[in-house]
Amino acid sequence: MKKIGVFFAEGYEEIEALTVVDICRRCGLGVDMVSVTEELMVTGSHGIGVRMDKGFSSADFQEYDMAVLPGGMPGTKNLEAHEGLMAQVDAYYAGGKYVAAICAAPSIFGHRGILKGRRACCYPGMEAHLEGAEVTAGPVEIADNVITSRGMGTAMDFALAIVEVLCGKEKAQEMAEAVVHQR
Repeated sequence: MKKIGVFFAEGYEEIEALTVVDICRRCGLGVDMVSVTEELMVTGSHGIGVRMDKGFSSADFQEYDMAVLPGGMPGTKNLEAHEGLMAQVDAYYAGGKYVAAICAAPSIFGHRGILKGRRACCYPGMEAHLEGAEVTAGPVEIADNVITSRGMGTAMDFALAIVEVLCGKEKAQEMAEAVVHQR
């Protein structure tokens, strides 16, 4: 079974993070909700607390096929400030594993040089942070092993893109139909 780690920092955007968790679990993917602190209750940018599966130090990065970074503020800044997570993102990217980010979080990839020469998208107004990217206004961009998306309104498209790369286009379409989402 393929498995992803979704990384949560205080101030994450709830819909972006939890849509990925929900849709991916419905598709049979293993999903760990990982707190970048060791606190198992992490509060989103709109005051919704969610219990995590594990803290960062308990995450087994060898078993994840993808690292997912939700957006939100200050969640994105808190993710980027976590040196251990950034080392893992760099290692995943360099090793050809998938990295995915939505909303403001693709800015992290831009700052790390991951987007150079790739199509990418992000929350409107954050485009300058997508250093070296061909910036689009698409809901989701998949460029090699990098997935980016624009924000809360594209969270379902983002989650389905993750399913598509890990489970196939047919499974993503089946899930879209099951949840009454037009792709």
